[in-house]
Amino acid sequence: MAPLNLDMSRTALVLVDLMPRIIAQPTVPHTGEQVLERCLRLADAFRSRGALVVWVRAERPGTQPDGSELAAEPRAEDVVVVKRTWGAFGSSTIDEELRKREITTVVLAGIATNFGVESTGRGADDHGYDTVFVTDAMTGLEAHAHEFAVEYVLPKLGEVITTDALL
Repeated sequence: MAPLNLDMSRTALVLVDLMPRIIAQPTVPHTGEQVLERCLRLADAFRSRGALVVWVRAERPGTQPDGSELAAEPRAEDVVVVKRTWGAFGSSTIDEELRKREITTVVLAGIATNFGVESTGRGADDHGYDTVFVTDAMTGLEAHAHEFAVEYVLPKLGEVITTDALL
């Protein structure tokens, strides 16, 4: 794969559902803690290059189970959006936040691959953003679902790459 040529001033790293209650679930092929560690590495690298970091947190009306806060403290320059559907574009202010910063590319990571990450990626594509998926900075609840998304669905929506290759 050729290296990506990202304009970091127009790129956002979008981290989906990195909340303790989700990170603690049994996931494959990577643990939630492995995904969180890679996402934090990506966030530091993106910030150091002038890119935006967006944290997406799920919230359901009428219920907020323990562990629904973000697993890491966002920095002051980061954006936090709350979604109420699987994907962030259907029920949050993410599109507005990205457009006012003239973002054209979103790099996606988080949990779970074939739920929040894929749904957010589909929404990003529908809204005209270029999309990049960091395949080892995401994980699924079932191996076959993660593999199908990474091998079949996500490449149709954008670029797929690993953390080390991207960095």
